Amino acid sequence: MKVLILGIGNIMYSDEGVGVHFVKMMEENFSFLSSEHELEFVDGGTLAMALTPIISSYDSVMIVDCLSCDDGKTGDVFFFDFKKIPLSVRWDGSAHEIEMLQTLELMNMAGDLPEVKILGIVPNRIEPMSFTLSDDVIKASLVMQKSLLKHLETLGFSCKKKANLSILDIAQRCAKKGL
Repeated sequence: MKVLILGIGNIMYSDEGVGVHFVKMMEENFSFLSSEHELEFVDGGTLAMALTPIISSYDSVMIVDCLSCDDGKTGDVFFFDFKKIPLSVRWDGSAHEIEMLQTLELMNMAGDLPEVKILGIVPNRIEPMSFTLSDDVIKASLVMQKSLLKHLETLGFSCKKKANLSILDIAQRCAKKGL
């Protein structure tokens, strides 16, 4: 089985880039092994519809992105099957979220959607450009990490820690590189 961990977001708008930063953090901090499965990490940025051929080439996809939630607070983490989105969850906080939801819905209608899980977090919405992350999102990245590691374990992956970079380390490195 081919498994994809796909980070979505705009890193130039603080917490809006948490999906991308989180995926990079996981890829750099852990090595994942499976005798049966392949695992890849992809920075999907804000490409949405352009990701269709990539997403459809996998058997299982975990999308890491921001989301909105009725009564949700910054840093709240959600992990769910795309076909069972909780009623309180919305993807209306930014253009990249709406486009990603539309992409997944269109792929589903066309019969090209693999199994998709969503690892979502409620961001602190910041308008001016900034590469920083809110304290709530930094703390919540540990909850996200536990959720992802547990799910990958259920798929048959073992992991080995190889570094100890925080999500803030990754975001600051992106800011320095101007990426």
